[in-house]
Amino acid sequence: MGTVQLKVGDRARLTDYYQRALGLEVLGENSESTILGRGTTYLVQLNDGKGLQLPARSEAGLFHTALLFENRSDLAATVYTAAQYNPHSFVGSSDHLVSEAFYFTDPEGNGIELYFDRPRDTWTWRGERVAMDTIALDPNDYLQTHLNENALQTQVEAAATVGHVHLQVGDVATAKDFYVDTLGFDSTSQLGDQALFVSAGGYHHHMAMNVWNSRGAGPRRDTLGLGEVLIQLPHADEVGQLAERLSYAGIEHHHTGAELRFSDPWRNRLRVAVS
Repeated sequence: MGTVQLKVGDRARLTDYYQRALGLEVLGENSESTILGRGTTYLVQLNDGKGLQLPARSEAGLFHTALLFENRSDLAATVYTAAQYNPHSFVGSSDHLVSEAFYFTDPEGNGIELYFDRPRDTWTWRGERVAMDTIALDPNDYLQTHLNENALQTQVEAAATVGHVHLQVGDVATAKDFYVDTLGFDSTSQLGDQALFVSAGGYHHHMAMNVWNSRGAGPRRDTLGLGEVLIQLPHADEVGQLAERLSYAGIEHHHTGAELRFSDPWRNRLRVAVS
């Protein structure tokens, strides 16, 4: 997964949040957008969306952007600074068996997950499905166990990536038809007609779609919130193969050779490019 673009109403305020709460650095900026990340890795791009309204909670769009950390101390450092920035932005934490996750919302309501993956050899697979759960995870105990001064001091130097992107959609069956049957993701877990988790290469999930707030939602309006999700592939021929599948399915797209742009059934914009 690559950079997640957000359309924001107050770019200065959101930039301050992603810097001071999440320990990201400004890696690029112009009159219309700001790119933030860690090291040389772009994570979030904030695009000016002045004049646009916030989406309703029941609309399709972004559920959360999930930032993945390499160890528990680095995760704990960012959980701590996010909670210090605004304690009310913390919305929960869970042990998912495959990962340990903490959830926040930014000042414009965009969901954020901060998480650490347990080693892959501890994941339990039942055929093509990975065992995941939602078990209470005490944030205070976690910080007491894993937070240390060195992790806080070196926070902006610690690696982070976009581990997965979770979307709100109108229905799971349509999401499965699009993301699995058309795009070619593997389905790794499904909660009935409530949520779908998909991945490539045996990961627990690179993308997810749920209807917890948005069941029955139609195509998105032009609002603040999610702008575009970048999916990265290793080879240009894979991008070309995906373009052929989109053509066969009758899905409108723009293919430059190196990258492919299109939208899902809810007008969530996707870009597929060579990494």
